[in-house]
Amino acid sequence: MMHKERDTEMRILIAEDDRTSRDILTAVLRKWGHAPVAVDNGNEAWQVMQDKDAPELAILDWEMPGMDGLEVCRKIRSKMTSNPPYLIILTARGDTGDIVKGLDAGANDYISKPYKNDELQARLRVGQRMMELQNELLATKDALAHEAMYDALTGALNRRAILSGLEKEIKRAGRRNTTLTIGLSDIDHFKQVNDTFGHQTGDDVLQGLVEKMQYNLREYDLVGRYGGEEFLIVAPDSGWSMSKIYERLKTCIADSPIITRSGKIDITLSIGVAVTGADDTVDGLLAAADAALYTAKREGRNKVAYAENKTDKKTVCKISAPCEIVTNAQR
Repeated sequence: MMHKERDTEMRILIAEDDRTSRDILTAVLRKWGHAPVAVDNGNEAWQVMQDKDAPELAILDWEMPGMDGLEVCRKIRSKMTSNPPYLIILTARGDTGDIVKGLDAGANDYISKPYKNDELQARLRVGQRMMELQNELLATKDALAHEAMYDALTGALNRRAILSGLEKEIKRAGRRNTTLTIGLSDIDHFKQVNDTFGHQTGDDVLQGLVEKMQYNLREYDLVGRYGGEEFLIVAPDSGWSMSKIYERLKTCIADSPIITRSGKIDITLSIGVAVTGADDTVDGLLAAADAALYTAKREGRNKVAYAENKTDKKTVCKISAPCEIVTNAQR
């Protein structure tokens, strides 16, 4: 004798005021492999559907004490959510006008009493397929949003996202009358890593570097790939007194080799740091940090150099002045 394949388990809300009907429906859903949550009035149904782990599918009797099934549908649909539940209205009413009312209230489907189990099971499967498709679409949307913001190789924010984050933090600092610092970092002699060990090992180094950066920075600091082997750090609510963030990061990178497919590789960082001043812009802050980075390179690498945006907008480097521009080849 062949047995029907059980449906994939779903949590299903049953809102039915008639105890016998509710118990029968609960037993049938359990037999089909689902996990029913049964209530006997519309108010309880609404409370269940507000839970964080609310069922993805609900079978709602039209006529119930408190809120009726249509009112529950309306309230559920009024909630802003990217993953709305699948709603089935269950009622003895069978007129076309009643069906239209149910669908207009936000129901996805409509089953007339008395119903046959085969029909109910088929409609549940339709609902399940719709929820699976909805979840797949949401997962795809999330994946695309992640790809739009994060560097595929390192997992750090990409250039567009880190600059957007910097702009928001500058505005926030202005509103709150606070300061922030940025650190523009560059791997010293990274070209030698690629030339000696190959670009795949170079990729391992970039990935390992980002992991170490994220571990050593505060959880609300931002790390983004600015370009190539350059990474931008945005540290909100920080000023010159927080320079230890960058000093600690530089020391950690220099003292702990990165594990790659070619073995352990030692690298060092040069970091140019700038702090926000009055009326600072993204471009102005980046220019100040870039100038400080050039100084760190010129002074022997594996250094942190600091620059301040003065009111006259001239850059002053704390390691030495004037700031000397270093070409990419010299890095």
